[in-house]
Amino acid sequence: MTNPAAIHPAPAMQALLDVMARLRDPVTGCPWDVAQDFATIAPYTIEEAHEVADVIQRGPDPAALLDELGDLLLQVVYHARMAEERGWFAFQDIAAGVTAKMIRRHPHVFGTAEIADAQAQTEAWEVQKSAERAARAETGVLAGVATALPGLTRAAKLTRRAARVGFDWPDAAAVLDKLDEEVAELRAELPAANPARLADELGDLLFVLANLARKLDLDPEGCIAQANAKFERRFGAIEAALAAHGRSPADATLAEMEEEWNQAKRQGL
Repeated sequence: MTNPAAIHPAPAMQALLDVMARLRDPVTGCPWDVAQDFATIAPYTIEEAHEVADVIQRGPDPAALLDELGDLLLQVVYHARMAEERGWFAFQDIAAGVTAKMIRRHPHVFGTAEIADAQAQTEAWEVQKSAERAARAETGVLAGVATALPGLTRAAKLTRRAARVGFDWPDAAAVLDKLDEEVAELRAELPAANPARLADELGDLLFVLANLARKLDLDPEGCIAQANAKFERRFGAIEAALAAHGRSPADATLAEMEEEWNQAKRQGL
């Protein structure tokens, strides 16, 4: 790994910007890179952000984190280059803008304001963000919550905003009561099996679950990621147990697989 002290950030960043400019050159650049636009690159941006989060979730791996952060930085450089080609702004404008924003949102660090604790900082941060949204003519309590966020995350953010003005359940127990109500409504739609109605009721159920996570101070995406990982471990145990006898899940009955699942559960997998 390169010694961080050996490369000054400015030359290293300029080298990356130069690479992207070469890739996007309409005459001598890479045909694939030249053909891309904001819409085609956006999915890669989201994917790279998730891969950074995945490395962090899986545990300390500095080399992997270094690699994934580089991929994510490349996405920012990609969008900046396309914007510069259109005469909108350049990478330097992005860096200057976010620097000014961080200074503006931390007056207790860069100014004379005093913040008592982390909670007070969170409240001050939200006040500043509200002022910035108002300056952009984004009106309404729910303005500015990105539509491209994962569904569960966006549900939690939307209702966190609404909770600031008092539109919220009193506690997690009340959310569980609502969950029971939504389960009953979904169950009532099962006999008719209308896809639109089922989707609507299932959406309501997922929305309430996201709110339950919020009331418990949990990240709903983190919860489902943990559940996915647990399912993978336990199903892997089923496959391993069956393979020890020369079989596969396709050869086993549901009862046999459930027994192996419960065995994996008893083993703490």
